[in-house]
Amino acid sequence: MKKTDIAMIVFIASVSVIVAFFVARGLFGDVYSGTAHVKTVDRIDSSIVEPSSDIFNKNAINPAVQVQINGTQ
Repeated sequence: MKKTDIAMIVFIASVSVIVAFFVARGLFGDVYSGTAHVKTVDRIDSSIVEPSSDIFNKNAINPAVQVQINGTQ
């Protein structure tokens, strides 16, 4: 290959990259430079809070206990 052939290949590749850049920018738009607001989560404490006695008590129904529906014992 001659030097002019290599120069022509480099020139065509450069022009192709520039054209591809502007076409992609036109299709996908510009980079968003705004700010985003996100919610944050409260820090988890190691302290244990006693559960409500209305829900967790001795007389509550236990769904893990097998129950017979028919009238026999």
